[in-house]
Amino acid sequence: MPYLLGTESETRAMNVIRRRGWELPERLATPEHLAFSRRSLLAGGASALALAPHAALAQRVSDLDKMPDPTADLYPAKRNEKYVLDRPITDEKINGNYNNFYEFGTTKSVAAASQALRTRPWTVKIDGMVEKPIEIGIDDLIRKMTLEERTYRHRCVEAWSMAIAWTGFPFAKLVDFARPLGSAKYVRMETFLDAKMAPGQRATWYPWPYVEGLSLAEAKNELAFLATGAYGHPMAKQHGAPLRLAVPWKYGFKSIKSIVRFSFVEARPKGLWEALQASEYGFWANVNPAVPHPRWSQATEEVIGTGERRPTLLFNGYGEYVADLYKGLEGERLWA
Repeated sequence: MPYLLGTESETRAMNVIRRRGWELPERLATPEHLAFSRRSLLAGGASALALAPHAALAQRVSDLDKMPDPTADLYPAKRNEKYVLDRPITDEKINGNYNNFYEFGTTKSVAAASQALRTRPWTVKIDGMVEKPIEIGIDDLIRKMTLEERTYRHRCVEAWSMAIAWTGFPFAKLVDFARPLGSAKYVRMETFLDAKMAPGQRATWYPWPYVEGLSLAEAKNELAFLATGAYGHPMAKQHGAPLRLAVPWKYGFKSIKSIVRFSFVEARPKGLWEALQASEYGFWANVNPAVPHPRWSQATEEVIGTGERRPTLLFNGYGEYVADLYKGLEGERLWA
């Protein structure tokens, strides 16, 4: 699904081993049974590499993309039955072909283009107001966390909705791992920046890279979830592999994908959509059917894949978990 959102019209407007870019973890080494035999390599491989180094590098990158996810053995994870749905889970084929991923295109049909996303090697940086800034490989980070499956409803600011079975870990676990200082009030998240890989990032009217933020209290809420997979397997690229945010009580443009950086900061960060159009997309972005978007009603939503329209629920129906986070903030733009 993707940030789950942003409108179509917006297209106009511890100790970590640090590896050099050319070093690969042992788990990414080509398995012996797939490697060329020594005789085949001596016969033609060496001369081919000498004649076409760039082609060889491209082939190596292609081979990495085809290799199994190094954390595939962790899926499917055990489902946390505390989080139940009032509707069926959206079919994976529907979810996998109706996505927002503006780095790869401005339509909902970006699944094919997003396969250009290279998810290994992938490093996550944790910095800002923390005890010790670090960088950690995504596979090492995932294996430090205990994965679980959760089923969440999601509500798009465009007035459509889905229900998804995510796999991942509570954001609160990453907060504990980061050990933020007492002065940290917010978490600023940032996605990758690679215009050669992602053609949408060549669009100069967007303030790339994609940025989103949560208050530290929101990040520590039990519903805030960092997803690494969906539907019982590692995350599909169009959903924001290898690491994305899932916050079910917010409009989906708060669900940043393909995260590479978490910065703990004192000042409230400004997300991409807020930077583009602050009058329509605010920081808090909590679902509220009583407050319309400036250009359409939010009173109802269409359940994707069914054509059914349902009344929109306050906080997307998750008020018992999150309403207390916003006491005293009535003067803020909580809903857009």
